[in-house]
Amino acid sequence: MMQRLVKADAERRDSEESEEASETGVVMTARLECSGLCVAGRSMRLCVLVLCLLPHFGWAVSYKQGDPVILYVNKVGPYHNPQETYHYYTLPVCRPKEVRHKALSLGEVLDGDRMAESLYNIHFKENTERQTLCKLTLSEKEVDQLREAIEELYYFEFVLDDIPIWGFVGYMEESGFLPHSHKVGLWTHLDFNIEYNGDSVIFANVSVKDVKPEPLEEGGGGAGHGVSSGGLTVTHTYSVRWFESTLPHSRRAERLRDYSFFPKTLEIHWLSIINSLVLVVLLLGFVIIILMRVLKNDFARYNVEEDGSCDDLDQGDNGWKIIHTDVFRFPPYKSLLCAVLGVGAQFLTLATGIIVMALLGMFNVHRHGAINSAAIVLYALTSCVSGYCSCSFYTQIQGQRWVWNIILTSALFSAPLFFTWSVVNSVHWWSGSTQALPATTVLLLLGAWVLVGFPLTVIGGIVGKNRAGNFQAPCRTRNIPRQIPQQPWYKHMAVHMAIGGFLPFSAISVELYYIFATAWGREHYTLYGILLCVFAILLSVGACISVALTYFLLSGEDYRWWWRSVLSTGSTGIFIFVYSLFYYHNRSNMSGLVQSVEFFGYSLLTAFVFSLMLGTVSFWASLAFIRYIYRSLKMD
Repeated sequence: MMQRLVKADAERRDSEESEEASETGVVMTARLECSGLCVAGRSMRLCVLVLCLLPHFGWAVSYKQGDPVILYVNKVGPYHNPQETYHYYTLPVCRPKEVRHKALSLGEVLDGDRMAESLYNIHFKENTERQTLCKLTLSEKEVDQLREAIEELYYFEFVLDDIPIWGFVGYMEESGFLPHSHKVGLWTHLDFNIEYNGDSVIFANVSVKDVKPEPLEEGGGGAGHGVSSGGLTVTHTYSVRWFESTLPHSRRAERLRDYSFFPKTLEIHWLSIINSLVLVVLLLGFVIIILMRVLKNDFARYNVEEDGSCDDLDQGDNGWKIIHTDVFRFPPYKSLLCAVLGVGAQFLTLATGIIVMALLGMFNVHRHGAINSAAIVLYALTSCVSGYCSCSFYTQIQGQRWVWNIILTSALFSAPLFFTWSVVNSVHWWSGSTQALPATTVLLLLGAWVLVGFPLTVIGGIVGKNRAGNFQAPCRTRNIPRQIPQQPWYKHMAVHMAIGGFLPFSAISVELYYIFATAWGREHYTLYGILLCVFAILLSVGACISVALTYFLLSGEDYRWWWRSVLSTGSTGIFIFVYSLFYYHNRSNMSGLVQSVEFFGYSLLTAFVFSLMLGTVSFWASLAFIRYIYRSLKMD
């Protein structure tokens, strides 16, 4: 439907797009120049880059009686497809002769915002009744466009003093079977209800209560408003009513959270926390009590002869002790393994930073795109973590191609991200969606990676290489590897991946619904304390199950634990992606090419990120466990 809408509106948008490109270009060029200055200097200029990318914080704006309050029109789109959005002026609606756009932050652009000034004339604390906005004569084709938009449940988003205002474009009613009734109407009058406290705006919404829609049925609308060859003439009007509120400006986000245009399902879900805590307690009990008792018996058996040598103990023995000369044998694909550990450590730092910033109150419903901006800034700044961790461990396990290791670390996530974004952005651009990024924004993001992210990865890698010590192995490694005996089916990698991926996923399965409902729905997630608890539980479960699976692997005289420890718990990402398929088909009403490509593309990236984080945690937990058990043996 939007293909025809965009084509039909192309001529009218040409002048607008040139104005938008020039005006948005000035803003984004300024941000790009700002980023260039940041990297050209030292630490002080790096801070300037952070200020360039972070959104404005929306401090209180003071108004006097009669001061104009600008209402920005933003975007429209299908109600069930949150990421399929189009500029409000792509619809045949009232629009100024010269469209002036608002300067946006990077996070707002990434969120699909394209704010432009509207024709609504609103003044602070001045009521208006039945003010005429404009009078339009709609052609039959434009009526069809509006009718299709209403049938697809298009809603609009306005912004007044950083407060989002939502409403539906029109009204649709289906009733009866024989005869069947299908009514479609356009809302031509809007009532704006604005709350204020002192000299600041607290809340705003739009209402169509007691308003009759303009009928848009095919073949005529009734009441003399039929759609003929001469078109349909409609008059758009609006009213503004101001109400005094006792809520201070500092707490106005609470008022928006209580608003119910979108359904409210996010509450304190203790069932998820209790379920996760019980699982953690059981796993910790299994690892600490059962596993330690087994190890105690192993230690007693292996250390019975204090004067015996390692070779003597090998005779007639079996289990994890017999492979002590092979367990620290370095694995194949060392550079890729270290890159996974480095990027996983980076995302652990990034996720912790985002959650802590949320707990500090840096993200609220009035700061459009704040999390997007913060994530980009932290990803660029934490690139040094990935470079340091990857190259440091690569040097410890006697890796020689450290330059290639740094390049692989830098590209391990950025390359899949760029490919996914290219496909998603191309689909958005083809459909005319506001989610398609402007060229200036693409250059800004590319500049942030080239001038900040990649150099910090290189710097971190060089520092890690120079500060890396020797690999701490309590046992020597023989030159000739030991033959691995045939393993039973329950010790194969696929089984370990199924067990190691399912248990961490079950710990977050309930919470995962609320995260998906926020990322791909209309919810505002505010339970960041609970999110921090669930994140800690996820990492704890991953570490515990990795230690248990590693012990079972070594007890079967299989010393190939390096990659197995990463993949066993890292397979949680597979379960998360499978859950995304379930969520798409059973928990959401999303549809269409635009929404589907974005959902599945970024769901794959999300699953990949979880695999990297949990794989890193499980590897270091397994390494610490193996060093502990072999250091506890008396091997002279």
